[in-house]
Amino acid sequence: MSIQNITCIVCPRGCQLEVDAERGEVKGNSCPRGREHGLAEATNPTRTLTTTVRVVDESGATIDMAPARTSAPIPKGLLFDAMKAINSVSVRKPVRRGDPIIPDLLNTGVSVIATRDFL
Repeated sequence: MSIQNITCIVCPRGCQLEVDAERGEVKGNSCPRGREHGLAEATNPTRTLTTTVRVVDESGATIDMAPARTSAPIPKGLLFDAMKAINSVSVRKPVRRGDPIIPDLLNTGVSVIATRDFL
């Protein structure tokens, strides 16, 4: 039996959770969302990845960096592989906020999208 201590980040309270994933038990949560967060974090942690993508001109020279993020959380274990994939691509102007940069990142079904316009 392994108990994990996790700080809940769902709301500003920051409850200190004790999670027993094997039994599906969570202690210390002040609301039902804390239970869900604790179990998810203990069994399959995910993160939204925020980063930048190179903006290049016609010659391929980097002229700027565009902010980007995943459209949904991805498994935490894929973050380093995701960054390798993101660092291997570049975009050309115009780029609009919400435009997909990588449509299906690492076969997760999650896109990398631009978070700012570059016109």
